[in-house]
This record gives sequence, C-alpha cells and structure tokens, in this order.
Amino acid sequence: MSEPEQTPSPKSPRKRRHILLRIDSWIDSTVWNAGFRFAQIWEDITIFFRRFRVRGPKRVVFELAGEAFTLGTAGSVLMLALALPAFEETKGDWRAQSDFAVTFLDRYGNEIGHRGIIHEDAVPIDALPDHFIKAVLATEDRRFFQHYGIDFLGLTRAMTENARAGGVVQGGSTLTQQLAKNLFLTNERTIERKIKEAFLAVWLEANLSKKEILRLYLDRAFMGGGAFGAAAASQFYFGKSITDVDLAESAMLAGLFKAPSRYAPHMNLPAARARANEVLTNMVQGGLMTEGQVIAARRNPASVIDRNEVKAPDFFLDWAFEEVQRIAKPFKQHSLVVRTTIDMGLQAAAEEAVETGLRQYGESYRVKQGALVMLENANQTNGSPVRAMVGGRDYGESQFNRATRALRQPGSSFKAYTYAAAMEKGMTPETTIMDAPITWRGWSPQNYGRSYAGRITLLTAMAKSINTVPVRLAKDTLGTDLIAATAKAFGVETPIRTDKTMPLGTSEVTVLDQATGYSVFPAGGMQARRHGITQIINYDGDILYDFARDTPPPQRVLSEKATASMNFMLTQIPVIGTARRAALDHNIIAGAKTGTTQAYRDAWIVGFTGNYTAAVWFGNDDYTSTNKMTGGSLPAMTFKRLMDYAHQGIELRAIPGIQNPLPGEPTKPAQVAAAKPPEDGGLPPLVRPRSLSADSTRLLKSIGQSLETAAPLIAIKTATSVSPETTSAIAQPAVR
Repeated sequence: MSEPEQTPSPKSPRKRRHILLRIDSWIDSTVWNAGFRFAQIWEDITIFFRRFRVRGPKRVVFELAGEAFTLGTAGSVLMLALALPAFEETKGDWRAQSDFAVTFLDRYGNEIGHRGIIHEDAVPIDALPDHFIKAVLATEDRRFFQHYGIDFLGLTRAMTENARAGGVVQGGSTLTQQLAKNLFLTNERTIERKIKEAFLAVWLEANLSKKEILRLYLDRAFMGGGAFGAAAASQFYFGKSITDVDLAESAMLAGLFKAPSRYAPHMNLPAARARANEVLTNMVQGGLMTEGQVIAARRNPASVIDRNEVKAPDFFLDWAFEEVQRIAKPFKQHSLVVRTTIDMGLQAAAEEAVETGLRQYGESYRVKQGALVMLENANQTNGSPVRAMVGGRDYGESQFNRATRALRQPGSSFKAYTYAAAMEKGMTPETTIMDAPITWRGWSPQNYGRSYAGRITLLTAMAKSINTVPVRLAKDTLGTDLIAATAKAFGVETPIRTDKTMPLGTSEVTVLDQATGYSVFPAGGMQARRHGITQIINYDGDILYDFARDTPPPQRVLSEKATASMNFMLTQIPVIGTARRAALDHNIIAGAKTGTTQAYRDAWIVGFTGNYTAAVWFGNDDYTSTNKMTGGSLPAMTFKRLMDYAHQGIELRAIPGIQNPLPGEPTKPAQVAAAKPPEDGGLPPLVRPRSLSADSTRLLKSIGQSLETAAPLIAIKTATSVSPETTSAIAQPAVR
C-alpha cells in the first residue's frame, strides 16, 4: 500500500514571518531608543552650557574672541604654509660661506677683488668703538635690542613718513631682516622675498644672540669700493683699523649702508659728508648722543685717502664666489686665490654698452634695467669662459644679479631650441611648413602682424620670427618634452616647463642660460662648458682645482649637419630678419635671434660670431611694460656696440658650417677688424686699445705654449740645484 502524499506545513512560513517581524521591531525600538537617548544627552549638554552663556555687553567681547580664535587658527595654518619655503633656505651649513676668504684674479693674473672674511681677523663687537655702534643703530635700526626681528612700531613710523613725503624716505626693514636678505636671499623686489625675509628674521633672532646678528651684519654688508664689511671699508676709505675710527669717520661709514655707491666717499665726498651729517642728526634724535657731543664731528667731517679707483666686476665676483664655494667645498683650506676668466677690457666695454643704451634710450622706451653675459666660444680645452657679465645698472643700488638670478621669459629667442630639435630630426632650412592659423588644446597663437604667409621655409619662419611654425612643429612632430630636453642638453640649467606655450618662450630662463645655450652653435654642436673659474690655488701655491684638468671633456649635443643648418639660419637673421640692427661692421659674420615677450615686458637678443657669444636683456624689475621695445631695437644696438669693440684687433674665427663671406656678400671679412667711424651722427664707437700687433700676440702665445710643454723638464733640472725654500718662493702666487 503506497504512502499518502505529504503537504507543506502551514506553520512554517508563518513562523518565519514572525521571526522577521520581531527583528524589525527590535531594530525600530533600538534606533528609537538611541535617538531618544542622544536627544536626552544633547539636552543635558545644552542645559549644562547654558550656565556659561554670556548676555548683554559681555557677549560682544566673547563673540569677537571666538571669531579671533577661528581666524587665528586659519592664520596659523597660512603662516606655516608661508614659512616653510623660507626655512628651506636655512638647510645645510648656512655659516659655511663665512669660512671662505677668496682673492680673485682676472684672466691675466691681476687682482680684481675679494669676497668672504677671515674670522681670525674679524673684530669682535665688544672691541668696536661705541660711537660706531651707536651710529649704525641710530641710522639702520634704533629699536634693534627691543624687537624680535620685525619692528612693527618702526614699520608703522616708516609708512607714515613715506606717506607724508609722497615717496620712500624711510625703510621699514630691521637690521635682522637685512641680514636675512644678505645671508639667504637676493635683492629681488618681490612679495615672496619680503615674506621669506620676515620669517628668516624671526628665525635668526631665535637662533642667534643680538651680538652675533650685529657682528654678522657688519661683516657682510656691501660698503662700496668693492669692500664688504665695516672692517674692510675702514681700511679702504681711511687706511686704519675699524677700532681706531673717530666719530666723524664712524658716521660716514654708517651712512654707507643705505646706498654705498651713491655715498661712497672716494667717488662723491660731498655726498658722503652730507650723509654723515644726517647720521649724526639721527644719533641726536635717537637719544644716543647730545648735540654737544657731535658738534665737533659736524665741524670737522671725515676725509678719505686717495684711491686710484679700479672698478671691480662685482656682479661677476658674487657669482664666482658662489662657484668657488661649490667647487672648493671638499677642500680643507678655505683661504684661496682664484684665477677667473673675466677680461676687464671686455667687462668695461659691456658695462659701458648697457649704460649707454639705458641713458640714451631708457626714457623713451620706459626701461630701467639691463643685463648682459659674454662668453668666448668653446674649444676642447678651455670650454666657454665668461669674459664679461653685467648683472644690472648699478651694483651699489641693487646687488641682485639679473644675469644669473632673474628668471625672465625669453620670447622668440627660445625658438632656437625648437628649430635645433627639428634640424636634428632631419629637417633642413629649406623644409617647407604651413604658416596658418593653428589651435592646440584650446590655444590659438597668432603672429606679430596677425597675418599668415601660407607655405614657407623654416629659414623664412625663423628669420621673420613666425609664431605658428614652432608651435606646429611642437604639436605635430617634436613634442614639448624633446624641445625641453634639447635646451637642457645645450646648457640651460633653469627647469623648463613643457606646457603648450613653451615653444614661444614662455618658460623663464636666465641671461647666463641663454648665452650658454647659444654658444653650442659656434662650438660646432659640442657642449659649451661655460665657466668663470680657471684655477683655485691655496697660499702655498698648490693648485687645488684646474678647469682644463678637472672637468670632463665636452660631449656632442647637436650633429654637425644640424649645427651647420642652424648656423646658416641664425646668420641670416641679421641680414634679412629681425636682428638687422645687430649686423656687425667690416662684414663680420654674426648669427643672432631676437625675442620680445607679451606686453613688451622683456626684450632680448642672443647672438654669436666665431669668437664670442653674447646674450643681452632689457626690462624692468617690477615687470612693467616698456614702450614697445623689441629685441631688434635697444638689445640689438647694445649687442652690436659690444661685439664691434670685442672684434677689433683680433684674428677672426669662422663659424662652423658657414662660408666666408655669406652668400650675397661680395666682401671678404678682414682678418683683423678696426673701429668704424659713426654714421648719421651716432655715438662714436668703442675703440679697443692695443699694445701688440696680431702677429706679436700669436708669437707670444706660441712661446707660452712651448714653455708650458717644457715646464716639467725645467722643474726636474732645477730641483737638484735649487733649495726647497727658493722653490717654495717661486711657487708662491703674487697676491697681497
């Protein structure tokens, strides 16, 4: 008999529903109880804090205090964010540079300046005359011993006086802030620098005593005449130790801190005495001395010893001192004699060329500053030595080196790296490309005249400084990374941004960078290896560093074919392009590229001959626009003035890949150029003095090379017959 069929139990689903309902009920009750309990707790907290509630007039005070606490918290975070970049400057041994005492020689061995101090010869603060300390503090920072790096009362007073005078008549920076700038920062007038300066001043106050701060300030300040520090200035101007200066001399020294070039007594004694009289007045007004105590100094102002002024290349020396510290850091000896690459004749001509341009055209173009770097073109042994460097119009007014530190947009002068990368890719000056509207990532660059020429050659595009062509090359063929890598390989040390606008020169570089990069072209595509130091020698005559011995050989960065193509295009620009005012006299072949940035803020020319490469920049420190100044105007004229001078009386070298003369030029360049008379009533040209003929110079060079070759043999022969004392005397360098 079969079993009866089973049916589902009706209790089973009902039981499951019951369990689910109980779970749902538990969740609801738990959530409700938790919310109720939280409400009770919150009510208890609210009732508790009601007893602290402030009513009436007191509430205003507490509300303001609460807002101040909130804003203070946010401000603290902001201050920390601003302070971090400033404290980055203090990394490493920031006192190390004070360990160096360097005597600099020019390329011919003549002494041209000093940097650094010797601590053993430094005068302690307690040994300085009391009236000298009072003169400095009365003029530079009367509340030096009361503030903590930043003097808000002094800053308010200075702002009030400046507002009344309608100009800057008083400075608000404390002595500590000035030391922070001298130790860690530059003289660049930017908000970023002022913020860093304030934080670093507080940091110095926290890490140094007031006496240490004052000593460092007096040892490092530029005092004019190539003298750094009060002790050096006292010897230079008065021929005596700083411990022996009288009140009148102290006042004159204290007056130099504000503007050393303007008040340097060996250059302008009446102005220095007038400034010293102001210092004496400051001492009386500050309560540091009475009028009776200073009356003798007023009636008998200080006099200075006679000096045959030899202008030091201070911008170059500052840069060279940084290079010495970098190179000589591993050396145990820091009292050094350094032979540099500077040519004082070319340096004077470079300074004169920049100053003449600014005096003649500065007002009409509304431009106030200029910078210039000149390199001698590279060879396998000597690299590219820096022969001249102009970092600004007046070192005494501003020690900020615009040739090595100012980051400015190069404009079209940067296009040389784009075209060099294109030549390396196999293109030629005759390669054609479209000059037509182009859009790249939403950006549509335009040409200077807002017109387009259609299909043109790369030669025409570069000579006419067409904007669309380098952008099209970067977009379609090269890429911005390759262009940036090319610039870096050429020697541009400033980091290059690789955004879409980079081919038109929007990424900032220095004047030294541009001179270094362009010197690859006359070097035949080899690395330039720019440098400012030839040898570093200690006072025992030991050569610690020699550029020719200790630097690696140059590497090729551009093929010979690409170099020849670039040189051909660049030498056409002074003939048919934007650099016609840079064309040199006597058919001397020069290659150059101009550059003008947006709103006419920067104007450049970078160019070369077979002998020299030079980069010239004009603009304003505050980035204001000039009066439509282009690279083909004042920079090109300055370039021509200097280069015409530099090539007088020297043997001309050929530019690699360029025939002499250029196609279409009937006259062969002279082997030795001379000054050309001015045309159209222009300024007379710079005339380079000459004491030897070119043939005599070549003969002496050959004799020198022969002596260098024979020097080891002579040393071996004389070692057996000359005493050790005599040998040591021969090796001793001729320095003071």
